[in-house]
Amino acid sequence: MVCAADNLAPGGLTESPAGSFLKGGPERQARRNVPGLSKRAFGPAMGHIGYPMSFSALAGLVFGVAVITIGLYHSTMVGPRLRSISRTLRGDGASSSEAESVALLRASLLAYGKKTDERLDELETILKRDLHRVGFIRYNSFDDVGSDLSFTLALLNDDGDGVVVTSIYSREETRTYGKAVRKFVPQQGASKEEQSAIAMARTGVGAL
Repeated sequence: MVCAADNLAPGGLTESPAGSFLKGGPERQARRNVPGLSKRAFGPAMGHIGYPMSFSALAGLVFGVAVITIGLYHSTMVGPRLRSISRTLRGDGASSSEAESVALLRASLLAYGKKTDERLDELETILKRDLHRVGFIRYNSFDDVGSDLSFTLALLNDDGDGVVVTSIYSREETRTYGKAVRKFVPQQGASKEEQSAIAMARTGVGAL
């Protein structure tokens, strides 16, 4: 009967194939004896677990793949399509139907632009006639009344044409006057309140 102690080598470790892992086995011993060979050179196939990839390296790899994919898509799909549309709009090498469509589109755009210009001219003309310059003053026409119940209102357009309206309040009666204004100048004699209202409408200082 062979005792297990008979297989013991000096140092007390077994040298049998089944127990060779106690010293690392002959394969591991051979690797240790190769100069410049490190554990990092061996992966899971050699019995070692590989080092994990860092997050920054993984992110860089994903970003690079994304950039390459977008570039390939643009060069193979988007770029040719845009060049084809550009040639069609210029009329270079377009078919008869495409050329007709482009001509209709251009004519529609020109007609729309013409109508827009006409509408803008019309609005500018209306704006010149619009009485959007306003001057308004309240005051007391007589010493025996208060609460500034008299007023003067100037309504003018950009050219200074319009009207100035004055209402005079007294205890006995109220009188209202209207005067034409041309080029910011009243066509009849004007009081100081009327002149002030016209100046206010012209400059916009203190206006409504």
